[in-house]
Amino acid sequence: MRKSVSWLLLAVTCLLVGIAGPAALGAEPIKIGLHAPLTGFAAADGLSVKQSVELAVKQVNEAGGINGRPIQLVVYDDRADAKEAVAVAYKLIEQDKVVAVVGGSYSAPMRAVAPIYQQAGIPMVAGFAVHPDITRAGDFVFRCGMLGPIEGAAAGEVAGNILKAKTACLMTMDNDFGRALAEGFRKRAGELGVKILWESLYPLGEQDFTPYITRLKQLGPDVVFASGYYNEAAQFCKQAKELGLKAQILGEEGFDSPKFIEIAGKASEGVIIVTNLNRDDTRPVARAFIEDYRKLYKMEPDMVGASNFDALLVIADALRRAGSTDPKAIRDAIATTANLNGATGVIRSFNKLGESMKPIQVQVVKEGRFRYFAEVSDPAIITPPEK
Repeated sequence: MRKSVSWLLLAVTCLLVGIAGPAALGAEPIKIGLHAPLTGFAAADGLSVKQSVELAVKQVNEAGGINGRPIQLVVYDDRADAKEAVAVAYKLIEQDKVVAVVGGSYSAPMRAVAPIYQQAGIPMVAGFAVHPDITRAGDFVFRCGMLGPIEGAAAGEVAGNILKAKTACLMTMDNDFGRALAEGFRKRAGELGVKILWESLYPLGEQDFTPYITRLKQLGPDVVFASGYYNEAAQFCKQAKELGLKAQILGEEGFDSPKFIEIAGKASEGVIIVTNLNRDDTRPVARAFIEDYRKLYKMEPDMVGASNFDALLVIADALRRAGSTDPKAIRDAIATTANLNGATGVIRSFNKLGESMKPIQVQVVKEGRFRYFAEVSDPAIITPPEK
């Protein structure tokens, strides 16, 4: 059945997307696969993912590659669609013979492919997909981004302990992403005594938030915790501004895109988000990522790109330490990652479930850019589950 999936489309996609070529190193390249949503509703995120991972490959290869061999990146468009992602996974495994994969797409496609890579014994490092089931596929699957419930709990911490909110409402995108975030927010905000006045689900692709905002104005919460990708997030903020909603809007990593600021315009000013990238980070690896990205692509970097930049660094580090391209040896090396300096922070280790632990960044939009606002580093909030 899997062979019936649109191979022709994949072939065309591959031609359109291209396969990033190896650097000038003469040795046989090491093939690493990448999923990215290059077309469809998440195309801006997909472009950032692709450019960021290509930047990581460029830096690794220019520094001498992996024990003298260059990395060759094999990129396919999964359109943030689970069926397309499954077809991409089989193609990367069976045709391209990659030795590891960067999971640079959304929760639904990554949930679909994680068991496939597990069964094939190919290590996958998810960059920014948040659903808990992804790493539960098995010991070949890792995540260097944040779990949805943990990110949501960090937002609850911001609402209760930093913004001192007494009341909150939730605008929750009705998918894996939104529900996972809401779960964590409800729990942590409740622990801090923040009263949840109302919660509403809305569908992916919603454009008219007027009825929701009218209700929010009637309730008058201190904070609205909103989940959504950059387009929905921007429309919500624009319409909230136009209709005079006074509550502080608290978003999450789905807002973390230059597209959010571009579409929302002045309505983005003052919006606070929990995310996985601090633009004001002074560590050299973070500065190099941010400044090289701006110089090379003439645009602002974002969370999805930084998270997948780090996923490539995790695999490259494991390849060096393993001294082998055997997928089992790479998996074992990833599992023993220690204090890896990435663009999104220091990945201290991966736990038994393949989850990393890092402080969660809090950014605020100020004069058209995301800037540092706070950091959530309480181990009680950011420690991922072991099972």
